[in-house]
Amino acid sequence: MIYLDHAATTAPRREVLEAMWPWLTGGFGNASSHHERGQRAARALEDARERVAAVLGARPGEIVFTSGGTEADNLALKGIALARRERQPSRHRVLVGAIEHDAVLESARALARHDGFATLELPVDPSGTLSPDTFRAALVSDDDAARTLPDRAAPSRGVASHAPPGSGGTSDPTTVAVASVMLANNEVGTVQDIRSLAEIAAEHGVPLHTDAVQAVGSLPLNVEDLGVAALTLAGHKIGTPQGIGLLWVQRGTPLRPLMSGGGHERGRRSGTSNVAGAVGLAVALELAERERVAYAARSTALRDRLISGILSCVPGAILTGPDPRNVVGGLGNGGATPAAPDGPAACADPAVSIDPPASITSERLIPQAGRATATAGATSGRNGITRLPTNASFCFPGVNGETVLVDLENLGVLVSSGSACAAGSSEPSHVLTALGIPAELATTSVRYSLGRDTTEEEIDAAVRATAEVLRWLSA
Repeated sequence: MIYLDHAATTAPRREVLEAMWPWLTGGFGNASSHHERGQRAARALEDARERVAAVLGARPGEIVFTSGGTEADNLALKGIALARRERQPSRHRVLVGAIEHDAVLESARALARHDGFATLELPVDPSGTLSPDTFRAALVSDDDAARTLPDRAAPSRGVASHAPPGSGGTSDPTTVAVASVMLANNEVGTVQDIRSLAEIAAEHGVPLHTDAVQAVGSLPLNVEDLGVAALTLAGHKIGTPQGIGLLWVQRGTPLRPLMSGGGHERGRRSGTSNVAGAVGLAVALELAERERVAYAARSTALRDRLISGILSCVPGAILTGPDPRNVVGGLGNGGATPAAPDGPAACADPAVSIDPPASITSERLIPQAGRATATAGATSGRNGITRLPTNASFCFPGVNGETVLVDLENLGVLVSSGSACAAGSSEPSHVLTALGIPAELATTSVRYSLGRDTTEEEIDAAVRATAEVLRWLSA
């Protein structure tokens, strides 16, 4: 099987499993126990905390180990929002990007539904980029730059008010409790210029949280350089078993714990410590950072080969998210897709016609009224990178994305149709619709995500298999 679904999860690395093994066997003690075995486990836990902090450029005491990215996102958004409102009751607003992971969006909805917060969704441009101007406007003014985040149970994604009583629909820079914008998107790979957004948030005294789950191993994650107040990671994206993650929260940032119990993790996250998981996460992070530059360069070349191959060999295929080959001054420029350069040596069938690659902003696909309007203010992403090196995503008009997945698996290629955490949902991707892609077209989406062991031969085979499947389905 060719596995191109690494954005969902990766295989545990041998080095990680070997580091974890002693704490799953002879060293299995509870880190809260006072006997010698428990204290050995406690020392291993704190050593892992120090190693993780060193990779992130953080203080060990700022690291909170969690069960994964979803828990860390919940703790960040709810914990910071509730704690800040306790100190300053006027801070009743929460800002989130339109293409956030469901863990963030559902946390924002829960704050609105159960705790009286006003939760606002920030629109992005057709490449998925959140403009600093849009972000700044949302911090200081409740206008068209930010629309109220609808409840998932609502019949549409239109405007739905969750403003708390007495707010009168007005706002000022002092009413935002927390903002959350993901560093890199899990479906279309968009990389945000988080540093610029964090600087704007800091001007207004607003802590910015970023979900960096997809960025780890591909982008630099020094928290001081990012400028954020909180950051989320999940180990299984970089080679740990599933079930371990972390929240980094800057010292001095208020945080209300969401779970009551024995006061573990310095009172921020009660629950018996996953010592083996923490040790594995430390090793995985160290390996990912050591290999990051070479891995990103290699993955970028493979990703671009895949993009060129799909656009050349599959008539009508549409690249979603930023096009990394549309380069101006060395920076990716989201928008129209240029003619495809050379890709894989051969498509599934030499007779397949090669249409000009389409752009998601093509007039025939998305009417002008449905497009985002922030393109002119779009930034270049983190360190000039607009798209994750490991992500390529497409829409294939006229076919069902789930059908493509099944047929590709029958040919030995494993991919996905979007976030693995939205399992069972029959709704079109909120990420794609936020980019201005019509719901009907969004249901044709397929995501390919590369990993450490992906080869050029596998990329070429995946392109040929995709072309073959689309020929069958279009016949």
